[in-house]
Amino acid sequence: MQENIINAFAEQAKSMYSPLTKLNTLMVENIEKMTEFQLNSIKSYADLSIDQMKKATDIKDAESFRDFSSSQTEVAATVNKKIMEDAKSLADIANEFKSQIENVWKESTATATKAPEKKTAKSA
Repeated sequence: MQENIINAFAEQAKSMYSPLTKLNTLMVENIEKMTEFQLNSIKSYADLSIDQMKKATDIKDAESFRDFSSSQTEVAATVNKKIMEDAKSLADIANEFKSQIENVWKESTATATKAPEKKTAKSA
């Protein structure tokens, strides 16, 4: 009998902590994705900035200044496009994380509602 009580307690603890373990795993994975995303974004914006600074240092006369100035609209369009892509990627990461959290929640509530049903079926 004592073994049954210990086994039942172990099962309850396992079912109680399983969703928390899943949530922690999801959190770490999401932090990892966000960190990678941010590092990649910083690198791309830094590379773009450094490239523009190098081009600015190449200005030697009025013609090279005109070429540099006219290329700035392309750079602005590139930055705008990059910002939009980054926003979409960030939204995708957030939506994926939200759906994973919802799945864990559904699983845990389904498990929690099955546990009382098992007890009532055994006691009947």
